[in-house]
Amino acid sequence: MRVLLLGANGFLGRFVADRLLADPAVHLTALGRGDDADVRFDLAGGSPGALTRFLDAVHPGVVVNCAGATRGGARDLTRHNTVAVATVCEAMRRSGCSARLVQVGCASEYGPSQPGSSTAEDAVPRPGGPYGVSKLAATELVLGSGLDAVVLRVFSPVGPGTPAGSPLGRLAETMRRAMQTGDPELKLSGLGVQRDFVDVRDVARAVHAASLSAAQGVVNIGTGRAVRLRDAAAVLARVAGYAGALHELDTPPGRLPIGAQRTSAESVVEHLAATPSPYPDGCGAWQQADVRTARDRLGWRPRINLEESLADIWMEAACRI
Repeated sequence: MRVLLLGANGFLGRFVADRLLADPAVHLTALGRGDDADVRFDLAGGSPGALTRFLDAVHPGVVVNCAGATRGGARDLTRHNTVAVATVCEAMRRSGCSARLVQVGCASEYGPSQPGSSTAEDAVPRPGGPYGVSKLAATELVLGSGLDAVVLRVFSPVGPGTPAGSPLGRLAETMRRAMQTGDPELKLSGLGVQRDFVDVRDVARAVHAASLSAAQGVVNIGTGRAVRLRDAAAVLARVAGYAGALHELDTPPGRLPIGAQRTSAESVVEHLAATPSPYPDGCGAWQQADVRTARDRLGWRPRINLEESLADIWMEAACRI
């Protein structure tokens, strides 16, 4: 099976490439903007005609799209997340390769959820920011394309290579600096947010399974369990061996900070969020996936627990101490 992977150099794409290359039945071609791609092509600026000619030459059986942008203004997000997908869909319609499309979407397409609930694929999407809007528009383009296609809505991916701009990436970097300088206390904000963290290697397994399946429509990829960022911070501190106190700037009255002592200590204020919004992903205070469709239609379940993911995040951060 020949697979064309778009966005092989990104956080998700690198692990998807590794997973596909581990399958001896897969012949992988990577297309992207970087120099290390097999073929250089800018989806946001390239023409459908040029991509069609490439598809006809390579003749893939599956096209996996992990390309896109997570940060930037509305215009850039639209170019990289929506216009790029329009180019892919149009090129695949014109091509004679009859390939299957696996589009990697995100939970930001759903927007905020009711605390305690699990979001299923039939939930009405209400994205809370331009990123979610741009990804939802891409999903609608795929679903309306008439192609043999599936969209994997990935919840909060974590693990080795977690971007420094993500909540857990920023948390690990903050803790690394504290340990390097000997700071006895960290003051963090935004720890009340609850997300469904899924390891990036499990996401790669889901992409592989979707490539081989006949599933169509939208499929959630998560663990089915929301974890409070406060709890993830406590696990990361234990994994890292950080003995200082983690103090929440937004701690509810009467609650002691994680690991805090009743004695006062010199502290350095570190802000977890670089943005003034407490929910930069537009998902509100709570998100949790209903993952029954992935189990039933892809035969997929998550395997890697959050502690292992956090340990791998910390290993990368610790190398910079």
